[in-house]
Amino acid sequence: MDGAEFVGHWNALRLELGKTFMSPSSGTEVAARIAALGLNAEQSAQMKSILDAVLRDTMYTLLLGLDGAGSLGQCQQEFTVLDEDGHAIDSIESEAWQCFHGGTGA
Repeated sequence: MDGAEFVGHWNALRLELGKTFMSPSSGTEVAARIAALGLNAEQSAQMKSILDAVLRDTMYTLLLGLDGAGSLGQCQQEFTVLDEDGHAIDSIESEAWQCFHGGTGA
């Protein structure tokens, strides 16, 4: 697996979580809390946009932390991320930027 594929999986998770959190039938606590707000269509669209930004920024920050380009809490160090075949996954920082801020993420 290369960096683009690795980051792509994180982006897919972001999109999946966003849908789950906005779906009252998903059974998640987040979805239940949002449903309990009784938002109108415009407010729901705003909430969806906010959740997407939160998830995008969180995923990006975590990926940079794994790459060593950002900190995880108060610790900043480089980690080696390996695929199941033991090959290092490189270019996480640049792929994460492109995906989450460069316009290739959905």
